Order: sequence, then structure tokens, then C-alpha cells
Amino acid sequence: MDALKAKIRAIADYPKPGIIFRDVTTLLGDARAFRAAVDAMIAPHAGAKIDKIAGIEARGFILGGAIAHQLSIGFVPIRKKGKLPFDTLAQTYELEYGTDEVEMHTDAISPGERVLIIDDLVATGGTAEAAIKLLRRAGAKVEGASFVIDLPELGGAERIRAMDVPVTALVAFEGH
Repeated sequence: MDALKAKIRAIADYPKPGIIFRDVTTLLGDARAFRAAVDAMIAPHAGAKIDKIAGIEARGFILGGAIAHQLSIGFVPIRKKGKLPFDTLAQTYELEYGTDEVEMHTDAISPGERVLIIDDLVATGGTAEAAIKLLRRAGAKVEGASFVIDLPELGGAERIRAMDVPVTALVAFEGH
């Protein structure tokens, strides 16, 4: 995983001073690294019955789409409020200052379907928690959440595990 970690660009002081932004687009732009990341995200779920991949906007769409293709299963976009054209279910979640909302189409999941959540990074876990709640309200069984990057001191992976959802991450960056 060190080879994958080396493909992730660090951008200091973005989006504000003191933050180190972990830019996964450099990994996505490298064909071998992208393939290795997709394969590694699938590996912990080998043999599991997964019906759909739910990708969280926006980089989760790229990774999740590739994983859904690899597994020959459907893909469900979890989008920011107001981006989907059909009837939606919505889930509000807390931000540092205020709230935000994610949505999915009402017909994206059939009750009982087993879903794996995919995104590029887990930080505080708020968006992933909202996605889990949204999928469960639709009747899905959330089999796990898989990320390229974990920022462990922000507690997001533990927050998701507290919801009885297994979490995997390919690399971790301490001190984000």
C-alpha cells in the first residue's frame, strides 16, 4: 500500500491554512495505481454477496463506478441535494457550521439488497453516516464502507464502525 500512498498528492493549506488536502486525483490518473486501488478495495469483500455499489459524490462515483463494473453489479449515486432528476430520499447531516443533505433516487435500491459504500476518503464520517442512514431507510443492508484514504484522528472510520458497518481503507494519513 506504500506504492498507492505515494501516488496521493498532499496540498498544504487547502482549503484553508493548517489543512493538508489529500488529492486522490493523482492516483486516479495513474492507470496501474487506479487498477491496484480498485482491486484492493474489492479484495476484503471477495466471496460476499454484494448487489449494488453506492458511490458518494464525487470521487466515490469514479471509484464506485469502476468497482461496480469489475463486479458486474449496479451503481447507486449518493448525491448532494438537488442534483438528481427523479423522486428522491434525502438525509440531512451535521457540518462544522450548519447542515448539508445527500439524496438518492427512491427506486435506486430494492429492500433487502446488499450494498457496499465507496468513497475516496473518510475524515469525520458525516457524509458516510448520512449515506448509511439513507440506504437503510430504503431497505438496504449495508455490507461495508471502503475508502482509499482514512484520516484516523478525525474519527470517521470509528463512527461508521459504531453503526455496525465494517470499514476498510487502503492507506491512512496521520496528522491529516
